[in-house]
Amino acid sequence: MLIHSTALIDPRAQLDSSVTVGPYCVIGTDVFIGAHCRIDSHVVLEGPTRIGQNNRIYPYASIGGAPQDKKYAGEPTRLEIGNGNTIREFVTLNRGTVQDKAVTRIGNDNWIMAYVHVAHDCVVGDHTILANNATLGGHVEIDDWVILGGWTAIHQFCKVGAHAMTGASTLLLHDLPPFVMASGNTASAHGINSEGLRRRGFSDDEINQLRRCYKILYKNSLTFEQAKVEIGALLQALPNAADSPLQLLAAFFERVTRGIVR
Repeated sequence: MLIHSTALIDPRAQLDSSVTVGPYCVIGTDVFIGAHCRIDSHVVLEGPTRIGQNNRIYPYASIGGAPQDKKYAGEPTRLEIGNGNTIREFVTLNRGTVQDKAVTRIGNDNWIMAYVHVAHDCVVGDHTILANNATLGGHVEIDDWVILGGWTAIHQFCKVGAHAMTGASTLLLHDLPPFVMASGNTASAHGINSEGLRRRGFSDDEINQLRRCYKILYKNSLTFEQAKVEIGALLQALPNAADSPLQLLAAFFERVTRGIVR
């Protein structure tokens, strides 16, 4: 282990022998750090927190702190971080609360930029980009491949579906379906993230299917429930329904609790 002499590490913390810890870090009890992680200077890690492999945490990040919830009374909740994440300067990731699952989860290969805040009980999937100052209220769910523009703010309990994208300074008060781009205060929908989908290997046929779904959701003057029925029928009519990206839409619709961005 390459641990700077000024770092303060609780003897009950567990660090893999390949971990690097920079100057003036504070690592508390019940913190586990996996192989090949690099913790830069002035990072504070509190537990219970489990960090996987190949993560880099930049200076002044505060990881695993108590939830900013007035109901929190010191219960042993936790934070779990996967592998290959980049966590930039001044990021704050809080532990969960017993009012939910008592855990905040960050997946794998996420790019979490400076000053991002992930509140208690959030779930962040894999391959996301959370740009500078993005803020997630408690219990927010961010699915895989989501991109949040800088200063995006997301209300408690909202969900953002896979491959969705927000513009800078977007305020989300409702759930954002997969593949949809949104911006504004408050957010409104602005088409599907077709360029991002092409870069990730989606075919022209799949993108056209998603455009049809977007039209059903946003252009046909249907209620959300009516749009769900039409999209479900479209999915069932596809010869490759089991492999269609429309499956992500259908599954997301069953999770919607705050209505969708319209």
